[in-house]
Amino acid sequence: MITMKHELIDLLKDNEFVSGQQIANTLGVSRNAVWKAIEKIRREGYEIEAVTGKGYHLKSGEDAFGENSLRSALKTKWLGKDLLFFDEIDSTNDEIKRRSDKGAKEGLLAVADIQNKGKGRRGRSWETPKGVNIAMSFLLKPDFSPDTAPMLTLIMALAAAEGIRKLTGLQALIKWPNDIVINGKKCVGILTEMTAEPDYIHEVIIGTGINVNNTEFPEEIKDTATSLYLESGNKWSRSETAAGMINAFEGFYEIFKKSGTLKELKDKYNSICVNAGKRVCVIDPKGSYEADAKGINDRGELLVVTDDGKEAAVYAGEVSVRGIYGYV
Repeated sequence: MITMKHELIDLLKDNEFVSGQQIANTLGVSRNAVWKAIEKIRREGYEIEAVTGKGYHLKSGEDAFGENSLRSALKTKWLGKDLLFFDEIDSTNDEIKRRSDKGAKEGLLAVADIQNKGKGRRGRSWETPKGVNIAMSFLLKPDFSPDTAPMLTLIMALAAAEGIRKLTGLQALIKWPNDIVINGKKCVGILTEMTAEPDYIHEVIIGTGINVNNTEFPEEIKDTATSLYLESGNKWSRSETAAGMINAFEGFYEIFKKSGTLKELKDKYNSICVNAGKRVCVIDPKGSYEADAKGINDRGELLVVTDDGKEAAVYAGEVSVRGIYGYV
């Protein structure tokens, strides 16, 4: 949702100077509330000039994105309390791995403005240019069995969609298992990497790339990619976008740990899964086939019903799913 802070920032961006009384009248709040809001967004990194007789002026139109603004927006108990912010990095997943190898604890979060060697699924690259997107990764060291770990990717997808919906009001959907799409185009990619033995997980690293304020995309992906800005017409705080997803993940993860399954989360997931109730093409190495998707089960597998009436559980690590009539 659009908050008073967003309205205030937009007001200051669109004008050279705005008096405190004018801000109060426009937003329908008291002068004291205006002052408190100004101080809050200053703490988040925005540079606001105050001149007697003229009012307030936002000196920098750039999105405040850094350690201070992230810490201000995070509402977690443990996830992200150990926070690393980088103006530029090769890969946040790789950085978390390096830190984990040196003994970093669960909950370590790395966030970057620019990411030069980000990774997508199947070795694809995911670029994060300066000033518009988010690259972030965090470390988990769960005590459950390795075959449970793939469900964490679905939990992150649920958290990403939840964060976007709460912040922007956009109808973010999940393309099973872990792509976030808005109006049929992808705006979030998630990559989960695990180091484990047959019966023991050493670490799980969940990396997420979010297209926040992009205005355009390269020719090869412009038909399938989008950003929160392109879908809403508004620029969004990257700190609040990232924090909203992290806040949601911690809550969902705590629910997940009680049973080690998605039993308590699957209905919420299925309610925004774009594949559920749709005709899909299951691309399987043994042979592709069409089926009707029902949604996920407790293990995060996609349940499909084939034309002969048989139900099958599609495992994310073995197959991929594409809609018959387009990307989703």
